[in-house]
Amino acid sequence: MIRIRDIALPPEHNPHQLQFEAAQLLRVNNSKVRQLRIVRRSVDARKKPDVKIIYTIDVAVDGNEQKIIRNSGCKRASIAPVSYYKPPKKAPQSENRPVVIGFGPAGMFAALILAIAGLKPLVLERGEDAATRHEKVEEFFTTGRLDTKSNVQFGEGGAGTFSDGKLNTGVNNPRIGWILEQFVKAGAREDILYDAKPHVGTDVLLTVVQNIRRRIISLGGEVRFGTQVTKLRTDGDHLTGVEVNGQEIIPCDHVVLAIGHSARDTFEMLLDMQIPMEPKPFAMGARIEHKQSLINGSQYGVDNPVLPPADYKLVQHLDDRTVYTFCMCPGGYVVAAASEDGRIVTNGMSYADRDGENANAALLVSVKPEEFPFEGPLGGMYWQRQIEERAYAVSGSYRAPAQKVGDFLAGRASADCGEVNPTYRPGVHWCDLHDVLPEALCSAMEEALPKLDGNLKGFASDDAVLTAPETRSSSPVRILRGEDRQSKLKGLYPTGEGAGYAGGIMSAAVDGIVTAEAIINALQENDHER
Repeated sequence: MIRIRDIALPPEHNPHQLQFEAAQLLRVNNSKVRQLRIVRRSVDARKKPDVKIIYTIDVAVDGNEQKIIRNSGCKRASIAPVSYYKPPKKAPQSENRPVVIGFGPAGMFAALILAIAGLKPLVLERGEDAATRHEKVEEFFTTGRLDTKSNVQFGEGGAGTFSDGKLNTGVNNPRIGWILEQFVKAGAREDILYDAKPHVGTDVLLTVVQNIRRRIISLGGEVRFGTQVTKLRTDGDHLTGVEVNGQEIIPCDHVVLAIGHSARDTFEMLLDMQIPMEPKPFAMGARIEHKQSLINGSQYGVDNPVLPPADYKLVQHLDDRTVYTFCMCPGGYVVAAASEDGRIVTNGMSYADRDGENANAALLVSVKPEEFPFEGPLGGMYWQRQIEERAYAVSGSYRAPAQKVGDFLAGRASADCGEVNPTYRPGVHWCDLHDVLPEALCSAMEEALPKLDGNLKGFASDDAVLTAPETRSSSPVRILRGEDRQSKLKGLYPTGEGAGYAGGIMSAAVDGIVTAEAIINALQENDHER
């Protein structure tokens, strides 16, 4: 096939115009284009308000494609590269089937690869299945009654299920295309295969994760919900089994440790067992919320309903730290993401259509281990807890502390909202966030907000709403592993975001796949030695 880059079309273009443009660029009759596939689609808003949709496409054309490219003189055309990931098909069987702890993106895709290889993995997930979990989460949003075992953090699909389902990543890996295809097979829209910033949406993800689970089971795997690993069984420096729910022992030789960044009791269990870990840098702050129409106008120069809801990604480097936006949710909602009693956590999510009135993003401040007020590998985790407890104490309930940006910068408490009505449920508690967040975070946000407004007009507008705290942007700890991806405890494979090796759905899924491949390789080596 022939790949053509940088085809610019107006937002209102007819879908058939792509084929016409391809034929024109290649100087062939339109009827000669037999097949067209969109490889990438993005929005170019550099010349506001003249916004364009930019395509990269692959086309199959009758005739000698090399000759067609040469005769066309089109510098944007070339032979399409062939790059496709093929998962391992067969692996030697072991006496004990591999165990996957956690059913977020890393655990889910590790289990899928192991299942495809015929290893019949056993997945242990402390939370509930997606349908039950959705009911528990909705109850918390509505009533403020928290289920600490099944919530936004714990359950089928991991924390990513209750997010925008963003699938863009800075990781360049041939496995990414395959992962996207599995999402589509499980019910996601096909546009995630080519959108520059693909997203699934929380409403669709709830179905997608269940379908991936069903596929794993159809391949011989097993998924147990409400099953928490409470201890590891060892013989010297080798893993021999896992204890679940404080009672059952499951013998195993290979364990994918794909716990999420909120599995704090598991971190403490690993520390007690002297599994090597270290504190790692992460970031904390608040969610910031604006009218989506303001973001559209600032980014596009026009609020055109044909264009997708605009997003943004902002960074401001200060003298000693960085302030940046993360997990931006166009047309989304700020959500209650607590997993422990008496502690408040915020996150953001969008549905597939991104049709909410507001936009929100995490406004984060980088923090380093040397500034953690607690020592040891879990120092960052204990700092998170301290801030989350302070937020609950200020609010007196699970209503999240909130403040308008104008009041935050002026150093006065907010009494109510302005133009932006906060979307957080079960509601917000208007206050001064200086009483919630550490002084270092507040001062960095105060310095950065006016500067970020210079990059996105209206970002620091008086009525924008800050809802706090956003403490769980990534794991505050790294569970150490070697080049063979195993811990010092052989047979234990720390994997994904909670273990400190990923930063989102796609990077976690890739890490899970590579870990599964490592287990398959280890089984093959053992089989050759026998």
